[in-house]
Amino acid sequence: MKIVLTGILVVSLLLLLYIAVSRRIGFAWLTRLGLHIVLAALGIYVVNFSGLMTEVYIPLNPATIATVLVLGLPGVGLLLGLKLTMI
Repeated sequence: MKIVLTGILVVSLLLLLYIAVSRRIGFAWLTRLGLHIVLAALGIYVVNFSGLMTEVYIPLNPATIATVLVLGLPGVGLLLGLKLTMI
């Protein structure tokens, strides 16, 4: 079973590399993704250490950063609302 899964992984990796090379996608998307991850973490950090709501602390973990990454700043509001209703 591991051999089959490894084979699928290798084939999909080779196909992705072929697409990246043939279409000259580049690495601009990686820079943009990194910028969005940093901005999501910064948004959570500002909420945690702004002092406006001292009883609320949103942990910086992959789940919360991914939520803010997908939803944007309204994701921070969603996490704040969840934290306030769960307390």
